[in-house]
Amino acid sequence: MKKRAAVLCAAAVLAGSVTAAPARAARPATAADLAWKTCGSGDYPTLQCASLKVPLDHTRPGGRQITLALSRVPHTAPTSQGPLLVNPGGPGGSGLTLAGFVASALPAKVAARYDVIGFDPRGVGESTPALDCAPGHFTPVRPDSVPATPALEQANLDRARSFATACGRKYADVLPYIDTVSTARDLDAIRQALGAPRISYFGYSYGTYLGAVYAKLYPERVRRLVLDSVVDPTGIWYEDNLGQDHAFDDRHRALMAWIAAHDDAYGLGTDPARVEARWYAMRAALAKQPAGGKVGASELEDTFVPGGYYDGYWPHLADAFAAYVHDRDTGPLVRAYENLAAVDGAGDNGYSVYAAVQCRDASWPRSWNRWRSDAEEVHAKAPFMVWNNTWYNAPCAFWPTAPLEPVNVANGKLPPALLFQATGDAATPYAGGVTTHRLLAGSRLVVEDGGGNHGITLSGNACLDGYLSAYLADGTLPRGGPVADAVCSKSPGPKPLAARAASVSSRGSTLHRLLGFRR
Repeated sequence: MKKRAAVLCAAAVLAGSVTAAPARAARPATAADLAWKTCGSGDYPTLQCASLKVPLDHTRPGGRQITLALSRVPHTAPTSQGPLLVNPGGPGGSGLTLAGFVASALPAKVAARYDVIGFDPRGVGESTPALDCAPGHFTPVRPDSVPATPALEQANLDRARSFATACGRKYADVLPYIDTVSTARDLDAIRQALGAPRISYFGYSYGTYLGAVYAKLYPERVRRLVLDSVVDPTGIWYEDNLGQDHAFDDRHRALMAWIAAHDDAYGLGTDPARVEARWYAMRAALAKQPAGGKVGASELEDTFVPGGYYDGYWPHLADAFAAYVHDRDTGPLVRAYENLAAVDGAGDNGYSVYAAVQCRDASWPRSWNRWRSDAEEVHAKAPFMVWNNTWYNAPCAFWPTAPLEPVNVANGKLPPALLFQATGDAATPYAGGVTTHRLLAGSRLVVEDGGGNHGITLSGNACLDGYLSAYLADGTLPRGGPVADAVCSKSPGPKPLAARAASVSSRGSTLHRLLGFRR
């Protein structure tokens, strides 16, 4: 996702506005700082939780402290391979439950040798302070994302500006330190608190960039590094979002083709182009009369974007689409929106951190004409998500902190890393995995050929999971190849639901519910 610019003149003042306690000698965190307590659930009964204080500004370790929320599933084998830190992406995703999932999804003999560590990154969830810039920012019904009139464009610009202003007003002393490099330094504070000379790391989506940045800063402290659904580190973040716009349009068209192939279930036609035309007709109708007073044109896009991340949602989306077209039954569409779209599954906190990190990590175009021109150019070829994505990132045009330089993650000092990438991934397109593979010397790339889901390990593909388990067990890697070092066939696609009454709330895999959306 990307950003726009305007009121950056206040950045210099804001960047210096953090007040710190009087300087004192900083004591590195130790294992004694972590008071682990049981916080297990029915799904993950062995999960434990703790908290850790870290500097808000790592260049001033004696200054103001913030708190990170941690979770772990302890190793059970007689010998341990140390900590395995896990991250679900975002930025803005909570990783506390992910630790339980990873520990239970890996083969028992592999998981037993790791302390699987989850964490809420700075600003997220149970960590404090947790950002919530503008509660209700995504309350429906929002203006149509496609600015067909100057009034619509201005309404969307006003929303973006007001969100950035609210963040600056509420968190002026925090925003300069909500970024990927600061989070990577937090990871090393976690390592120190765990008493580990090295850590292993397993990140999905945005978590792959976080992991690559950590590895760049601390290569000697990385034992094993797994990156699944890899962000292109050379496009942080404006170019990456434009690439997403094209890729999500391709995935949306794949959904339309799937619906056409199952015309016996949905009755929307056997021609994918005709099915797509009916979807855009539905969008136009909802722009005039939102379904249930909740699902207008923008909310419809929000509802169908998750289908680009995970095809397990397709049957539910197709049912809602068909019910609206055939019967003008808006109930399934509203339920799909409520279950799939609600601020991309992450809530106001997740979006606030997402914006804070992406807007701070790198420079964005400062002229709205550039944003408009790029969006119009992409929209002419790939209309599904471009304007929705543009407004999602537009607060960066008005962000009240000065941008940092993206990290060059090229690294020849690491032990071999293992990367996983689907060729049809929309959120992190395939080229990003290839680029990162090239930048991380000695790394191996495992490709799911023909796959389109985002987050592909531990989601049912035995071939992919075999490579993951072998690597985590003893460092075993695929032999190597000219581009991909190993290729797995894609997981089977979805099938129509047996009954349309099937609940969207039971949708999808556990992994994809934990990963959420937007990287």
